[in-house]
Amino acid sequence: MQDKVAMPVEERAIKCAAFALDKKALNVKVLNISRISSIADFLVLASGRSDRQVQAIADSVKQGLKPFDHALDTEGYDQGRWVVVDYGDVIVHVFQEEVRALYNLDELWNRAAEIEIPDEFQWENKQA
Repeated sequence: MQDKVAMPVEERAIKCAAFALDKKALNVKVLNISRISSIADFLVLASGRSDRQVQAIADSVKQGLKPFDHALDTEGYDQGRWVVVDYGDVIVHVFQEEVRALYNLDELWNRAAEIEIPDEFQWENKQA
């Protein structure tokens, strides 16, 4: 087994967002929840338009983060409506848009500081 490359947790969370955006994820957010919860340090929230896109986004995150970390658990992948990828200190939630609206984690975690995702990873509102 090869050693993982050390990377600060915030940077890993941003990488997760970047890998999600690489698959055209929508409304991607990185939230620092370390001061308001003990479940993790960061949440990454992302949306997809279909079960296949949600699965592709989750796959992209897991594959992209492989050199740096391995997922402790993944839930919901087979259905592709809400996939949770748990890295311990970073938890990635990938939803279909209507499921995200229904559970509204954005509102639940509204006290968390949102971390800016660098423009280089953004695809929405960019000129071709």
